[in-house]
Amino acid sequence: MHLSIRDELEQIRSRGLFRSTRLIQGRQSARVELDGREVLLLCSNNYLGLAEHPALTEASVSATERYGTSSGASRLVSGTMALHELLEAAVAGFKGTAAALAFNSGYAANTGVISALVGKGDVIFSDRLNHASIIDGALLSGAKLVRYPHNDTTALAALMEKQRGKGRCLIVTDGVFSMDGDLALLGELAALKTRHDALLMVDDAHGCGVLGEGGRGSAEYLGVLSDIDIHVGTFGKALGSFGAYVALSSELRDLLVNRARSFIFSTSLPPSVLAASLAALKLVQSPEGDFLRKQLAANTALFRGLLRDAGFSTGDSSTQIVPILTGEAEPTMRFSEQLLSEGFFVQGIRPPTVPAGACRLRCTVMATHTTADLTRAAERMAAVGRNLGVI
Repeated sequence: MHLSIRDELEQIRSRGLFRSTRLIQGRQSARVELDGREVLLLCSNNYLGLAEHPALTEASVSATERYGTSSGASRLVSGTMALHELLEAAVAGFKGTAAALAFNSGYAANTGVISALVGKGDVIFSDRLNHASIIDGALLSGAKLVRYPHNDTTALAALMEKQRGKGRCLIVTDGVFSMDGDLALLGELAALKTRHDALLMVDDAHGCGVLGEGGRGSAEYLGVLSDIDIHVGTFGKALGSFGAYVALSSELRDLLVNRARSFIFSTSLPPSVLAASLAALKLVQSPEGDFLRKQLAANTALFRGLLRDAGFSTGDSSTQIVPILTGEAEPTMRFSEQLLSEGFFVQGIRPPTVPAGACRLRCTVMATHTTADLTRAAERMAAVGRNLGVI
């Protein structure tokens, strides 16, 4: 007997897993108006503060005035505009690849790319903590999905030996893991790729713009930028815009244009978004971009250090994503609500985003946070954490 929709919702509520949206008024700043009052925003992916940068706003408005509000069609019909090609050329130059292709979101990129590259008879090796869009892309592809223990390249090597000779082989991983803030072992994955004649795909949604001397992401930071076959990234996080990109060889780009369903069957990104993304790429590679990355790194080190000194477990985080591990769903959400009542907006993360028993507050640091804000937030988190028995 099937549950009614009402009963299913009640079941979600009874397990402490019910979700609802919260309305933010105004811009995505370090401080925002939420439910009629100002709070410190500590759960945004606007890591460099570019979502409110004048250069992006001006580029977006100018493009709308010149090109209108929509591309009007999918790229293979009439929806390819000059700005699409300019943006893709800029992405390829930024990542050091021969070509690039824009997608409408990171989710669309991952599902489209994976299902285009591999299919029945092929094998995908995916880190167990990869983003849901990677898992969904693997399932859509029809290829055999082999999930290896998180960042365990020894286990991956053994699994790859077992699957040797069974079709095209794709290793796929997050560059920065979105719920833990740690980095993939890209050097070791690159070595395995070479050994097994595989393709290596890295979703660097949370590393692009932030990591590496030039902001080119986790692969640049780890010194393996040229060893990655397929770079996936987003314009909607540190770059302050919307949409996603794939940077890769010209041959692989041609394959995606012909086989990636999320590319083929979607109206393409509008001019305003393309222009804002172009402005963001230019800014990230400027002295201002370098300053913002250094400011973000300093803010992150301060905040993580304060939390660890207070007794919180932040796991293996080494980036601007700083989880506070809390365990079960109910105390996690009480923690989040108590902080919000004191003016600090941090989301509690529960299953199915993370496994049962691994709930957390997912704190994210921005370059535009002040030292005073982060210090005060850490102090109040420590007080609430002690009161709730988290520390």
